Amino acid sequence: MHKINSIIMHAPKMLIFETAANLELWPEILPHYRYVCYLERGPSRNIVVMAATRSGIPISWTSEQVIDRECVEIHFHHLKAFTKGMHVVWTFRDAPGGVLVEIMHDLAFRVNLLAPIADKIIGDFFIHNIASKTLGCMKAYVEARANKVAT
Repeated sequence: MHKINSIIMHAPKMLIFETAANLELWPEILPHYRYVCYLERGPSRNIVVMAATRSGIPISWTSEQVIDRECVEIHFHHLKAFTKGMHVVWTFRDAPGGVLVEIMHDLAFRVNLLAPIADKIIGDFFIHNIASKTLGCMKAYVEARANKVAT
Protein backbone atom coordinates (compact mmCIF):
# COMPACT_ATOMS: atom_id res chain seq x y z
CA MET A 1 0.00 0.00 0.00
CA HIS A 2 1.28 3.44 -0.92
CA LYS A 3 -0.83 6.51 -0.15
CA ILE A 4 0.12 10.17 -0.50
CA ASN A 5 -1.80 13.14 0.85
CA SER A 6 -0.60 16.67 0.18
CA ILE A 7 -1.60 20.29 0.63
CA ILE A 8 -0.09 23.74 0.13
CA MET A 9 0.20 25.73 3.36
CA HIS A 10 0.78 29.48 3.50
CA ALA A 11 3.01 29.82 6.55
CA PRO A 12 6.74 29.65 7.29
CA LYS A 13 8.12 26.17 6.63
CA MET A 14 9.66 25.80 10.09
CA LEU A 15 6.42 26.84 11.81
CA ILE A 16 4.60 24.11 9.87
CA PHE A 17 7.34 21.56 10.58
CA GLU A 18 7.52 22.27 14.33
CA THR A 19 3.71 22.20 14.60
CA ALA A 20 3.57 18.83 12.86
CA ALA A 21 6.40 17.49 15.04
CA ASN A 22 4.65 18.58 18.26
CA LEU A 23 2.36 15.60 18.84
CA GLU A 24 1.26 16.98 22.19
CA LEU A 25 -0.52 19.74 20.27
CA TRP A 26 -2.38 17.43 17.88
CA PRO A 27 -5.48 16.67 19.99
CA GLU A 28 -5.93 20.42 20.56
CA ILE A 29 -5.78 21.43 16.89
CA LEU A 30 -7.00 18.25 15.15
CA PRO A 31 -10.61 17.53 16.20
CA HIS A 32 -10.47 13.95 14.87
CA TYR A 33 -7.56 13.08 17.21
CA ARG A 34 -8.74 11.77 20.59
CA TYR A 35 -5.35 11.67 22.32
CA VAL A 36 -1.60 11.19 21.99
CA CYS A 37 0.06 9.43 24.92
CA TYR A 38 3.85 9.43 25.21
CA LEU A 39 5.44 6.12 26.25
CA GLU A 40 8.97 7.44 25.64
CA ARG A 41 9.95 11.05 25.04
CA GLY A 42 13.10 12.62 23.65
CA PRO A 43 14.19 15.68 21.64
CA SER A 44 14.11 13.84 18.30
CA ARG A 45 12.57 10.40 19.02
CA ASN A 46 9.32 9.46 20.74
CA ILE A 47 7.20 6.37 21.22
CA VAL A 48 3.52 7.29 21.32
CA VAL A 49 0.08 5.78 21.37
CA MET A 50 -2.09 7.82 19.02
CA ALA A 51 -5.88 7.67 18.79
CA ALA A 52 -8.24 9.22 16.27
CA THR A 53 -11.72 8.69 14.87
CA ARG A 54 -12.96 8.14 11.35
CA SER A 55 -16.69 8.77 10.98
CA GLY A 56 -17.18 7.97 14.65
CA ILE A 57 -15.08 4.79 14.49
CA PRO A 58 -12.30 4.92 17.11
CA ILE A 59 -8.84 3.70 16.08
CA SER A 60 -5.49 3.71 17.84
CA TRP A 61 -1.94 2.63 17.11
CA THR A 62 1.53 2.72 18.66
CA SER A 63 4.21 4.50 16.70
CA GLU A 64 7.82 5.57 16.87
CA GLN A 65 8.26 9.19 15.81
CA VAL A 66 11.66 10.39 14.56
CA ILE A 67 12.04 14.14 14.02
CA ASP A 68 14.77 14.87 11.46
CA ARG A 69 15.40 18.61 11.76
CA GLU A 70 18.40 18.47 9.39
CA CYS A 71 16.31 17.08 6.49
CA VAL A 72 13.09 18.77 7.71
CA GLU A 73 11.20 15.46 7.79
CA ILE A 74 9.15 13.57 10.32
CA HIS A 75 9.14 9.78 10.23
CA PHE A 76 6.70 7.43 11.93
CA HIS A 77 7.07 3.67 12.18
CA HIS A 78 3.94 1.85 13.35
CA LEU A 79 4.84 -0.72 15.98
CA LYS A 80 1.49 -2.37 16.78
CA ALA A 81 -2.07 -2.98 15.55
CA PHE A 82 -3.27 -3.59 11.99
CA THR A 83 -0.76 -1.11 10.58
CA LYS A 84 2.29 -2.68 12.25
CA GLY A 85 5.30 -2.10 9.99
CA MET A 86 3.85 0.95 8.23
CA HIS A 87 6.32 3.72 7.49
CA VAL A 88 5.00 7.27 7.32
CA VAL A 89 7.03 10.27 6.16
CA TRP A 90 6.05 13.92 6.39
CA THR A 91 7.97 16.20 4.01
CA PHE A 92 7.95 20.01 3.75
CA ARG A 93 9.08 21.61 0.47
CA ASP A 94 9.03 25.18 -0.75
CA ALA A 95 6.56 25.45 -3.63
CA PRO A 96 4.99 28.23 -5.69
CA GLY A 97 2.59 30.01 -3.37
CA GLY A 98 3.61 28.28 -0.12
CA VAL A 99 4.95 25.09 1.38
CA LEU A 100 4.00 21.70 -0.04
CA VAL A 101 3.35 19.35 2.87
CA GLU A 102 3.12 15.66 1.98
CA ILE A 103 2.32 12.65 4.09
CA MET A 104 3.39 9.35 2.53
CA HIS A 105 2.18 6.05 4.00
CA ASP A 106 3.83 2.79 2.93
CA LEU A 107 2.80 -0.63 4.20
CA ALA A 108 3.51 -4.14 2.96
CA PHE A 109 0.54 -6.18 4.13
CA ARG A 110 1.49 -9.30 6.07
CA VAL A 111 -1.12 -11.47 4.28
CA ASN A 112 -0.76 -10.89 0.53
CA LEU A 113 -4.11 -12.50 -0.27
CA LEU A 114 -5.89 -9.85 1.81
CA ALA A 115 -3.87 -6.93 0.45
CA PRO A 116 -6.54 -5.62 -2.01
CA ILE A 117 -9.21 -5.58 0.69
CA ALA A 118 -6.86 -4.16 3.31
CA ASP A 119 -5.75 -1.44 0.88
CA LYS A 120 -9.37 -0.30 0.44
CA ILE A 121 -10.27 -0.46 4.14
CA ILE A 122 -7.03 0.57 5.86
CA GLY A 123 -5.57 2.69 3.06
CA ASP A 124 -8.54 4.46 1.53
CA PHE A 125 -11.20 4.45 4.26
CA PHE A 126 -8.99 5.14 7.27
CA ILE A 127 -5.53 6.45 6.35
CA HIS A 128 -6.36 8.66 3.36
CA ASN A 129 -9.36 10.17 5.13
CA ILE A 130 -7.60 10.85 8.43
CA ALA A 131 -4.46 12.23 6.73
CA SER A 132 -6.61 14.60 4.63
CA LYS A 133 -8.35 15.91 7.75
CA THR A 134 -5.00 16.22 9.53
CA LEU A 135 -3.51 18.32 6.73
CA GLY A 136 -6.62 20.50 6.41
CA CYS A 137 -6.85 21.25 10.14
CA MET A 138 -3.11 21.81 10.45
CA LYS A 139 -3.21 24.20 7.47
CA ALA A 140 -5.96 26.26 9.15
CA TYR A 141 -4.00 26.34 12.43
CA VAL A 142 -0.59 27.35 11.03
CA GLU A 143 -2.05 29.88 8.58
CA ALA A 144 -4.01 31.56 11.39
CA ARG A 145 -0.83 31.72 13.51
CA ALA A 146 1.22 33.05 10.56
CA ASN A 147 -1.40 35.75 9.91
CA LYS A 148 -1.32 36.84 13.59
CA VAL A 149 2.46 37.23 13.40
CA ALA A 150 2.25 39.14 10.09
CA THR A 151 -0.33 41.68 11.32
